[in-house]
Amino acid sequence: MSKPIVALVGAPNVGKSTLFNRLVGDRLAVVDEIPGTTRDRLMAECEWAGTRFDVVDTGGIDPTAGVSGAPAGQSRPLSIGSSEYVAQIRFQAVMAIRDADAVLFLTDALAGPTAADEEIAELLRRHQRAEGGRREPPVLLVINKCENEERQQGIYAFYRLGLGDPCPISALHGTGVGELLDAVVKLLPVGEAEDQEESRVGIAILGKPNVGKSSLLNRILGEERAIVSPTPGTTRDAVDTQLEVSGIGVTLIDTAGIRRRGKIEPGVEYYSVLRALKAIERADVALLVLDAAEGVTAQDAHIAGFILAARKSTVVLINKWDLLRKEPGVAEAYTAQVRSALNFMDYVPVLFISALTGQRVEEVLPLALRVQEERLVRIPTAELNRLLREATQKHAPPARAGRKLKIYYAAQVRTDPPTFLIHVNDPDLVHFTYRRFLENEIRRTYGFLGTPLQISFRRRR
Repeated sequence: MSKPIVALVGAPNVGKSTLFNRLVGDRLAVVDEIPGTTRDRLMAECEWAGTRFDVVDTGGIDPTAGVSGAPAGQSRPLSIGSSEYVAQIRFQAVMAIRDADAVLFLTDALAGPTAADEEIAELLRRHQRAEGGRREPPVLLVINKCENEERQQGIYAFYRLGLGDPCPISALHGTGVGELLDAVVKLLPVGEAEDQEESRVGIAILGKPNVGKSSLLNRILGEERAIVSPTPGTTRDAVDTQLEVSGIGVTLIDTAGIRRRGKIEPGVEYYSVLRALKAIERADVALLVLDAAEGVTAQDAHIAGFILAARKSTVVLINKWDLLRKEPGVAEAYTAQVRSALNFMDYVPVLFISALTGQRVEEVLPLALRVQEERLVRIPTAELNRLLREATQKHAPPARAGRKLKIYYAAQVRTDPPTFLIHVNDPDLVHFTYRRFLENEIRRTYGFLGTPLQISFRRRR
């Protein structure tokens, strides 16, 4: 089941990016005094009290920006280049509460409740009324910049927004953030997955815009299940389709094209990308679709990095293969280029297809299911330790400053993805090249086609 998502929404310059950086523990978001700095949204993982969830930073929503007659001091002009996106950025409030599991509505204690705050609060309440009055997702009203007692006394004015008790914090100094996280964790859904969903294999179709993902889905299903258009970005939602392949239940997930962050427009397109990233979390196997005419681009590698970070199995599909002129050895040369560009995923199978003509499309799902089977392989402990003994005889463990790495014992502690724990005398002696060598030795014997391996080293007590 995918991790819960917490969205940060609010007017410009209330400290959303500062709070985002505080929650995820890194300066991932650009922080600036100029309102409207955040246009490319960010998502990163946060963990609190044993609960992991994704935090989404969004651009400032100011419904009053550019509106003639807006009360003086009640709205702030957006930075140059952002004002043209006012309508789209406003739409993010609706999209945020629709796709998130909890919403943190940030306001500014120094400015007090503004007209923009009241408009955003009304948007939140309006959506909840449209959903039958249920507070799904719940909204927490957060009053930022409460650095001193005087500002904390002013939070009572925010009760007029009608969103319950305010949570005073200082994102800059960290004051009250722990209490806020306690409240957030209590609101997040408990991870429960239906047995029927657990028994199905999730296969997500991923790639940048206009590589033919929806065409591939339609060709696999034999019907016009998804809208197909030559215009990049046609698919907005992650679309689930259930079917059976050789008696195995499969959920196919078509997703919006993922552009690089600088190319993502505010509003609906960003949240389409957000759903695509959620689809990776829900999937067991990712079908990474590339355009044969373009080769492996930087954005293709970027998407592959998302898949690897989620520890998902992968099949690379080279679509539009019918458009390339065929010469002897062209497929082998193309495969070598893919391996070189995606050298961090050199274990994935590469299949050349054409969604337009149907070339090799019938091989896609059987290959994905084979990769899923490899994901569930478990190596008996005795065989794993025998393999490692032979590996150390072939290539002696490294040494540093007169100390040599000693491998005592190993076990596969889980599948999905395959995870191995190796007990050694000192984990600091394990060089990344030797880790890669051991991984290659495991793959040479047991395959694990298309599946990432996780190898951890622990000091033996």
